[in-house]
Amino acid sequence: MDAKGAQASGPAGADGSEAEDASAAGRRRLRVLLIALLQSRTFVVGAAILAFWVLDALFWPLVVPQDPEAMIPEVTLRAPSLAHWFGTDDLGRDVFSRTLAGAASTLTVAPAATALGVIGGILIGLFTGYYRGIADDVIMRIVDSLLAFPLIIIAVLVMSILGPSLVNVILVIGIVFAPIVARTVRAAVLVEREREYVAAAKLLGNSNLYIMFAEILPNIGGPIAVEITIRLGYAIFTSATLSFLALGIQQPSPDWGLTISIGRAFLQIAPWEVLFPAAALATLIVGVNLVADGLRQVLEE
Repeated sequence: MDAKGAQASGPAGADGSEAEDASAAGRRRLRVLLIALLQSRTFVVGAAILAFWVLDALFWPLVVPQDPEAMIPEVTLRAPSLAHWFGTDDLGRDVFSRTLAGAASTLTVAPAATALGVIGGILIGLFTGYYRGIADDVIMRIVDSLLAFPLIIIAVLVMSILGPSLVNVILVIGIVFAPIVARTVRAAVLVEREREYVAAAKLLGNSNLYIMFAEILPNIGGPIAVEITIRLGYAIFTSATLSFLALGIQQPSPDWGLTISIGRAFLQIAPWEVLFPAAALATLIVGVNLVADGLRQVLEE
């Protein structure tokens, strides 16, 4: 019996030893996956970059040299120096402190929006892929219609109606991402539902919900993990874009997108006001994409 077959029969109580073997096999696969990820330079570099910004988002109040919202009119638009490593902005605020503090809003919105989109997409993809039929056709046509438009355009239109707020940004990005995740999950479910372990689970009398969530879902974890990292990168970019357009997080937040938007008016005389937040945003997105690439490479081997 293969691992999937054991997984199907174990929870149904067919044999305790088979369940134990399936659990041990699962731990071995996880251990092999972790070792492979640690041997992937792409993944390790991306994870290091991502870890840096996550730690910064959590502990920036302990490391910033100045209050990121403190305005000092006497030092407006000062070039980088020992007193202000990244210079100051048009209100005399320390750009270095604001760059570090800006990670907090980005890494609050993006993971929350990604989680919302992934959960919604998994639910839609599981049910449509498993049950098929008319409901699948109708839902997938709606999804295809939504995906015919650029996602950032949809997000901008919805935010224009709802108004700028942190909660609205999370909701809009999550809702926009759900159809994309749903298509990925549905494609994986269509393959898995024809496997022998699914047929075995049905013969054992397991419910459809059990089969979907306890049997199929764990076996499509790879594509979902890759999709999560990809959506996270897009969520970071979309959140920054909405803030840049004044449709996301509002002042006096040091959010990177908002900071770049304000600083562009002074780009010729004080480029550092835009350069450093833009560089921070770029490194975070690159880090997430490297993690996604490394994860995809390992899972495809």
